[in-house]
Amino acid sequence: MNAPSAPTLEIRRPADGEALRSVPIVDRDRVCAAAEDLRAAQVAWRDMGPAVRAHWLRKWRGWILDHTDELTDLLVAETGKVRPDALVETTGSCEFISFYADHAKEFLSPERVGAGGLLSLSKRLTRSYRPYPLVGLIIPWNFPITLFLMDAAPALAAGCAVLTKSSEMTPLTCARVIEGWHEIGAPPVLRHVAGAGETGEAVVEAVDFVQFTGSTATGRRVATRCAQLLKPVSLELGGKDAAIVLEDADLDRAVHGIVWGGIFNSGQVCISVERVYVVDAVYDRFVEKMVAAVGALKQGSRVRDDVGAMVTRTQVDTVERHVREAQESGARVLVGGARGDDGNFFAPTLLVDVDHSMACMTEETFGPTLPVMRVADEAEAVVLANDSEYGLSATVWTRDVARGRRIAGQLEVGAVNINDVFSNLFAVELPHSGWKSSGLGARLGGAQGLRKYCRVQAITEPRFPLTTKELTWYPYSARRTAIAARVLRLAAGRGLRQRLGL
Repeated sequence: MNAPSAPTLEIRRPADGEALRSVPIVDRDRVCAAAEDLRAAQVAWRDMGPAVRAHWLRKWRGWILDHTDELTDLLVAETGKVRPDALVETTGSCEFISFYADHAKEFLSPERVGAGGLLSLSKRLTRSYRPYPLVGLIIPWNFPITLFLMDAAPALAAGCAVLTKSSEMTPLTCARVIEGWHEIGAPPVLRHVAGAGETGEAVVEAVDFVQFTGSTATGRRVATRCAQLLKPVSLELGGKDAAIVLEDADLDRAVHGIVWGGIFNSGQVCISVERVYVVDAVYDRFVEKMVAAVGALKQGSRVRDDVGAMVTRTQVDTVERHVREAQESGARVLVGGARGDDGNFFAPTLLVDVDHSMACMTEETFGPTLPVMRVADEAEAVVLANDSEYGLSATVWTRDVARGRRIAGQLEVGAVNINDVFSNLFAVELPHSGWKSSGLGARLGGAQGLRKYCRVQAITEPRFPLTTKELTWYPYSARRTAIAARVLRLAAGRGLRQRLGL
């Protein structure tokens, strides 16, 4: 009798449903075995130092750029992206490798810390960074390369080994990029495992640090398990990003930016523009321009098309529900509003006469829709933008940049782009964090984007010649206790400091 075949993932093209490939599911035992191998290899990787690790990262970057056409073709096939959207991943994402390879030595150098008071004055204080041995990355289906490299590059540069589980919907491109790591002969500190929820759970159990990107509901479960294991975790979760268009905005720029920011990658971006608030004074002109801009978009799987398919049929169902329910509650569709006859397509859609009673304005849509709401003024726009459980990012459109900064300070989100969209995502020096239900911790952020994958160690060493024993050590005596009390009082800001008025 033949042994039962191992379960597989059946990967299909979102554009037409055509079968692409079957991928074996990695079970818990094989995840554990991979984790053991990675831990064994990590010690030598850590001890190589940042300069040698940077050499391997740059060589990997070269492999990715040399294989741009192959990776782009594969990405288009398994995600349904149009080619220009896919090229952002296969080329632009190398910026993360470059940044952390170039700065790893600087960011990992031990830091001297000044004494904060009298009690530490006699010590030389150092803060050092030691990598977590094994980092687990759980990557979603919308950006299989970008969201992988955003986390893998700093973790590898820090000296960690990395175990990656990409989405069961789009495992092919991420796996191929990791194959590239091995093809250049790099140390065996990077592995890919394919599977769904059970595989992801096994990764969480097996690693020392978890970086999860995905839905808020799943993120809460991951965070709960990590808390039980006392394991550090960083989460990037859902978003419902708002755009605020003020009466002094450059309307043409605002329209072009918001349409691209809402429809790019068929709206499947964590920081997509998902709701738009336009002040009454310019609302009608703005909507008129939006109708023309959204209506001009071409959708399909050809090279000349602007908008591709969505990755999953389930997500198309969500978009369709949001649009239908909005219409039933009084909203109007000015452009689009329907799913395609074949494949996972939903037409780029412009909705008006919307409000916060509608799911399209409060729930994450993650699709190619732009609901536009009229507001009286700036103050109402800010209140409505903050009326959300999510807080990933927002955009503000105004010719007065100082006004934009002031409004940014009132918005309850991790990032604000003034007169632009997505620009914070490739500003590697800035943190990419979610507030409220949009996440925990941050990606990127210059040095912190690498140091998050390290344990911080505090080291003290004597600054002056040492005596046989310290004043506060055993044995205690009345005289030594009295002296110690005076020293401690002085250190606490009393005694001499108080008499001198310091």
